[in-house]
Amino acid sequence: MKILEQMLADVNFSKDLNRLSLEELDLLCNDVRKTIIEILSKNPGHFSSSLGAVELAVGIHYVFSTPEDKLIWDVGHQAYAHKILTGRQASFNSIRQKGGLSGFPKMSESAFDSFGTGHSSTSLSAILGMATAAKLDNKLSQHIAVIGDGALTGGMAFEALNNAASSGANVLIIINDNNMSIDENVGALQDHLNTVSTNETNLFENLNIPFYGVINGNNIHEVIAALSEQKEIFGVRVLHCKTTKGYGYFPAEVGDASTWHAPGKFDAESGEREGASTVYPKKYQTILGETLIDLAKENKDVVAVTPAMLSGSSLKEMKALFPKRVFDVGIAEQHAVTFSAGLAANGKTPYCVIYSSFLQRGYDQLIHDVALQNLPVIFCIDRAGLVGSDGATHQGAFDIAFLRCIPNLTILSPINEQELANMLYTAQSWKSGPIAIRYPRGKGVRLNAVEKPHKITFEKGSSLIKGKNLAILSIGAIGNEATKALSMLKKEGVRVSHYDMQSIKPLDKELLISIFNEYPSIVTIEDGVISGGFGSAILEFKNQHKLTSSIKILGLPDQFIEHGTQKELYHELGLDSVGIYKTIKVELR
Repeated sequence: MKILEQMLADVNFSKDLNRLSLEELDLLCNDVRKTIIEILSKNPGHFSSSLGAVELAVGIHYVFSTPEDKLIWDVGHQAYAHKILTGRQASFNSIRQKGGLSGFPKMSESAFDSFGTGHSSTSLSAILGMATAAKLDNKLSQHIAVIGDGALTGGMAFEALNNAASSGANVLIIINDNNMSIDENVGALQDHLNTVSTNETNLFENLNIPFYGVINGNNIHEVIAALSEQKEIFGVRVLHCKTTKGYGYFPAEVGDASTWHAPGKFDAESGEREGASTVYPKKYQTILGETLIDLAKENKDVVAVTPAMLSGSSLKEMKALFPKRVFDVGIAEQHAVTFSAGLAANGKTPYCVIYSSFLQRGYDQLIHDVALQNLPVIFCIDRAGLVGSDGATHQGAFDIAFLRCIPNLTILSPINEQELANMLYTAQSWKSGPIAIRYPRGKGVRLNAVEKPHKITFEKGSSLIKGKNLAILSIGAIGNEATKALSMLKKEGVRVSHYDMQSIKPLDKELLISIFNEYPSIVTIEDGVISGGFGSAILEFKNQHKLTSSIKILGLPDQFIEHGTQKELYHELGLDSVGIYKTIKVELR
């Protein structure tokens, strides 16, 4: 029998598993797990979800003939073992780094990635489509979807189950049940999974979908036995696997599960995580959480809603203090938006805290259920702009463009933490329809505490620096890069003006008229797509008022931005201080 260190070295693709014995597969699982631990301790990524799914990945690729048999992982951050087993072992240390492997399954990366799954709850719809296509072509291939980490709470999953039950397609649905999303799973479905057994009817059987299990998904022998049985069955069916998030790594198994979902860098031997070196600047997410707590203490109508992002959105502390006024609705963005609309319609002041890329999933609800009815829901749009290593599926690139066309909606973006606190404070008394406040991932810029927030006028921009010949109009935290660029220019004796516009919709018309009348050249800067974004709004304003200043728009290009650090991506796109400096120099010629 091969020693542990040699086992994984001999497995490059799923076909290599077939020559291994069950005992050797057990050793292989340990080796895969060890690889994930060692690499992610130095190169941060989604950690505990993939540790818990190692045996499932090994078992599926051992029993089925991938990639001819189609396999979808949902949510995709549980698929690291799958990547290691499908030709990407040698490059696994590049995961989530610029130019390296994506942190999620990606069709263009490998034939083994049957479908891209950066967002959750899509696997059942996609696998049913693939199985239906195979049925039309009289193909006998297998179609497997592994759905876990709370993805079953998403509405699309239920829509797909309803459709699949009467489809006649060949689909195996594997529930990777670890009781967790990023935080603890919420809602009646998890309670149902916790109590279900083969001796009683359940949700799936009531939908006429055969149900198998429950098996121990961290026992490779049970997994292979169950999958081998499923390989001989045709039709839509469910296999329920219980797994442990972080399995095989003691600190992750016994530690705070939310923390170990994506722990950052840590010592692989001790499990000790690298801590933050300074108190300030604080993260925008921290300011959001702290400000909402203060507002809730003074205003009994303030409530918070999040779709399974309590930790990521910094709402856990508020939840602890006000357990009846903070609502984690599970991975259900559409529901989160309309639930917030219902709260607002009945007199509450809901702050719906949701990532930019996830708000895309509730777009119809935002238009139909909130804006059309002019309800004062406050959307706190987290991770606006480029988020970095999560890549194209999670970049907050589109929110300005897709929000700006919606009537009744006010859209704001703070340049720093103080502005964010002021906007959140003012929003509680705003009754003129919905508000969207967008802010970036990560740390702000203030080296001291945020002062007590005060009421502001939403549509008023402000002058940060006065110069001549050229004016910079920035929106949001990207304006801090413009400030740095202007400092570089100042050292060269060049002074141009900089305006923090604060509001994307409505625009500060009075201020804009004065800027156009004073400056022959204007540069706009935003951390969203140029198409339909803030710069486009300034161009529309220029045309509407028959103004003549030239306009240069800096923003994200018309393409999906792949993964890399935020610093790398902004530099590559010319949106860091150096890139802005170079643009201004060209405009001043």
